[in-house]
Amino acid sequence: MRIFLMRLMMRSTLKFWVSLFATLMLLVFSATACASAGQSGSGQLTDTEFETKVLEVIRKNPKAILDSIQAYDQAQRQQQAKLRDQVLQQIKQEPRLIIRNSPVMGATAQKIILAEFSDFQCPFCAKAHAIVKEFMAKHKDEVTLVYKQFPLVQIHPQALPAALASWAAGQQGKFWEYHDGLFEQQEKLDESFYPTLAQSLKLDVDKFNQDRNSEAAKTAVQKDMELGQNLGIRGTPTFIFNGFLFSGVAEAADLESYLAQIKAAK
Repeated sequence: MRIFLMRLMMRSTLKFWVSLFATLMLLVFSATACASAGQSGSGQLTDTEFETKVLEVIRKNPKAILDSIQAYDQAQRQQQAKLRDQVLQQIKQEPRLIIRNSPVMGATAQKIILAEFSDFQCPFCAKAHAIVKEFMAKHKDEVTLVYKQFPLVQIHPQALPAALASWAAGQQGKFWEYHDGLFEQQEKLDESFYPTLAQSLKLDVDKFNQDRNSEAAKTAVQKDMELGQNLGIRGTPTFIFNGFLFSGVAEAADLESYLAQIKAAK
């Protein structure tokens, strides 16, 4: 589990450090080139001399490094916004694209799709769960609900284990029942609760435990998280309703309003 979390964090920050390292090395190279030009012998710096030079460059060029960070951040935001708009436009044209291998419920036609990026330990997601559940009970014949895993691992230690457990329940056809149990008993989330909930739903607990600890479970959750990151999602719950993206606890009136707009556009 720890290795999986580290991979997620490393992937999101690798490009930043590459950019910063390139800027730093350019400054160091410029400084060492000037210094070595006047030296005799090989002109090569020892490890200690190189480390000293790096620290000196950082102290003397804070603005250049800060500018590099800011430029990278701006470029990333622009690139992310462009990618988000492209994906949302594709989803508007073909709503089913967002489903992929995620669990669904509701209308089988899959023409009007409400995708929810959520975190099982998020209190706002638990509140949204109740609202969405009532909305789907009313519109189950025309709206398809898709659940996307987006555990906020930095602040919710049980979010990822719960996501993996729900995926494992889905392998036995009980994702939505398990999903409801996690949200409705959110205060109980811990390692002992997951198999207990599985047992209460009459799942094969041995298979459940094997599945939730599998690489397949981690890959499935990671793919949802990567999709969310590409869409610029940073918090939960976040919804995509046939290409309309909105965040926070959606009230029933908001969902009804979006549904009316979607139906009017068809």
